[in-house]
Amino acid sequence: MQAWIKVRKLMLQYFSYMRWYIVVAMLLFYSLTSYLLLYIAGEDGLLQFHDFVYWLIVTGSTVGYGDMSPTTPAGKLIVSIYVIPMGLSIFALVVGRMASWVSQQWQKGAKGLNTLNVKEHVLIIGWNGKRTEQLIRLLMIEKKHLINDPDIVLCVRADISNPIPGDIEFVKVDSFNQDADMDRACVANASTILIDNPQDDLTMTTALYCSQRNKKAHKVAYFEDESLVGLLQKHCPEIECTPSVAVEMLAKSAFDPGSSLLHHDLLDVYEGQAQFSSTIPEGIESISARNLFFHLKEKYDAIFIGLAGNKDIHKIVVNPPLNTFLNAGDKVFYIADNRINNIDWHEFHKT
Repeated sequence: MQAWIKVRKLMLQYFSYMRWYIVVAMLLFYSLTSYLLLYIAGEDGLLQFHDFVYWLIVTGSTVGYGDMSPTTPAGKLIVSIYVIPMGLSIFALVVGRMASWVSQQWQKGAKGLNTLNVKEHVLIIGWNGKRTEQLIRLLMIEKKHLINDPDIVLCVRADISNPIPGDIEFVKVDSFNQDADMDRACVANASTILIDNPQDDLTMTTALYCSQRNKKAHKVAYFEDESLVGLLQKHCPEIECTPSVAVEMLAKSAFDPGSSLLHHDLLDVYEGQAQFSSTIPEGIESISARNLFFHLKEKYDAIFIGLAGNKDIHKIVVNPPLNTFLNAGDKVFYIADNRINNIDWHEFHKT
């Protein structure tokens, strides 16, 4: 009796963890013993390899099509007291473990515990509650009009679950400046990095880290304190810093009523016209602002409002003189109903 108790405890221990080699060993043991018992019983019609594998799976899982079955009394007895009960137990155990594994993987994804395998994605670092949720929804709308349709990854330290499961990837980390943590969000492979934390000092350190880990990505950092913008751009001039403009919009609306509504409309992607940008590709000859202005309106019903040179992307020229010339690599800002993906730049050389 003591020996049986020890064997029982050992079996329960192995089966409770259900390692892959235990599953394989169980299936091999079940298959070999079933084949041996059928051979002894003289069930020659079931012993061909392909017939046996098909019959054992169908019978052991209790599907039972009935096209193949034992014919001898001993074979019928073996199937009824061994093959079916043993197969059903193994089948239920394997399916249960598989379902448990799938559930664990889904929960790990919802809690941000998985390591991602993405590239050229939009990485959002930080969590600001409803503001971050709104940012994600706006990005989801914007990316629908892009050719590459990049993945959106949210990386947080806050104790939350994926706020929009199924639509974005989610990673929870302990630190925004540790390689082991940030590699799980594929920070080095991101095409765009948006940094927005509740504390400006955390945004600063995160921006410095991202600048070191990913030189090629377009990086944007949001600050409540505008004085930190100059400090960051002194060390990382490639990072686009976005300070809060609520006060400026309030002051502008005081003397120009409707200004805040105008700015909101230009940023709103849900309805009305919005502001977009496009880069003049390599191989295109210089284009005059005059031709750009008129042809954008005539061909695409868009309004040319400004430009940024390829040598200093942070220096925006709004409403440039018509005799200004734009070159390959310059960024063009315009207002339109939707983003224009296939601009024929050669059209702008026509007078």
